[in-house]
Amino acid sequence: MAIMVEGERNPSLYTVLSGWGFRYKILEDGRRQILNYVLPGDMIGLQGNVMLEMQHSVEALTRMTLCTFERERFPNLFRNHPSLAFDITWIAAREESMLDEHLLSVGRRSAQERAAYLLAFLHARADATMGADGHARQLPLTQQHVADTLGLSLVHTNKTLRKLMDQGLVRWLDRGCEIVNPEGLYRVAGWHPPEEGHRPFI
Repeated sequence: MAIMVEGERNPSLYTVLSGWGFRYKILEDGRRQILNYVLPGDMIGLQGNVMLEMQHSVEALTRMTLCTFERERFPNLFRNHPSLAFDITWIAAREESMLDEHLLSVGRRSAQERAAYLLAFLHARADATMGADGHARQLPLTQQHVADTLGLSLVHTNKTLRKLMDQGLVRWLDRGCEIVNPEGLYRVAGWHPPEEGHRPFI
């Protein structure tokens, strides 16, 4: 289900209260690049306040609950609630940091390292945002989502994920990917979740 579409002007922006989604762009020939995933606490549509039109699309990956904000009233928040404005800046800066790491992964990690990083990253984010309800180990992804995130063919992605499964790090189920050994994924990826401190929730 589409939440926002590239090129549109949406009158609202949202905070994710529950569920999973993803941000993506599509080339003229139909190829899709998933840019990042959205989880509870993330804001959707902030870019539209600066660029007027959305520069990417957002789609729900699971059933999602969103809190809606009127875009035209957004500037008042910065004027009248500076502490909330700082929280939004924190969220935007964290998103930039995540995209830096994603670009490094796609550009310099091997296919196996890329896959391990993606699954480890999503596990860490899920654990931080919804670990208490027991869903952190289950990532609601298809192998096509992984391929579109890593910039690999579906066949190459399948072979790469098979290597991680053979090492006992993940298990692929009909409903998604189960993380069996997150520390093992960290070692393969050469990455470890950063210390973030308290994450603001708008």
